[in-house]
Amino acid sequence: MNLTSISKSEAARYMGIKGKPDSQIREILDRAEKTVRENVKPKYVYREAPISFTADGVKVEGMSAPLTGKDIVKHLSGCNKVIILAATLTGDADKLIRQTGINGMAEALAVDCLCSAAVEQVCNRAEEEIFSHTDTAYRTWRFSPGYGDLPLELNKDILVYLNAARRIGLTVTEDSLLIPSKSVTAIIGISDKPVQKGARGCAVCNMRDRCAFSGSGGCGRNN
Repeated sequence: MNLTSISKSEAARYMGIKGKPDSQIREILDRAEKTVRENVKPKYVYREAPISFTADGVKVEGMSAPLTGKDIVKHLSGCNKVIILAATLTGDADKLIRQTGINGMAEALAVDCLCSAAVEQVCNRAEEEIFSHTDTAYRTWRFSPGYGDLPLELNKDILVYLNAARRIGLTVTEDSLLIPSKSVTAIIGISDKPVQKGARGCAVCNMRDRCAFSGSGGCGRNN
């Protein structure tokens, strides 16, 4: 997968810029956007599986751990299948951020924020590609571990389920954080009937009280 462009307006918002960036910031973003596109190698992997609702949570066929918490149960209400997705910009993104830091913090921040915007675009593109050849009538938006009461620890089980370490080089730390850092795991519900799309983004994020993006459109996750 190649990115033909990355949203510089989204990256500017991640940088904490309100309104239109000034000419200096635009120049930095233009330069950094080209650098990111030329250096990252986006990848994704997914599996589609039937689900069942049990007393222990939502059971995904073939996955060892259930999806636990009331938020994911509500999110998948009415669904009979899920897509389990993992996407990454690979370790090239982390390397690029470190290398750019040598040239100055502004450049490094721009690259970092462009990478954050880029991985969400990769998820959007992945979702478009997946559902262009998946027979489904209705689907939910993406829901990631760490949102609401869906445990972040689920990342470990998702990566095992997808064999993501071998397939796209995606691993997890002891604290359940993804490595490379510019990576995402997500769950998308599938149904043959209309699904109720409830609260999303900041409304279900357990970091909303401490996040700089809360109330300003969110951080881009949970699309």
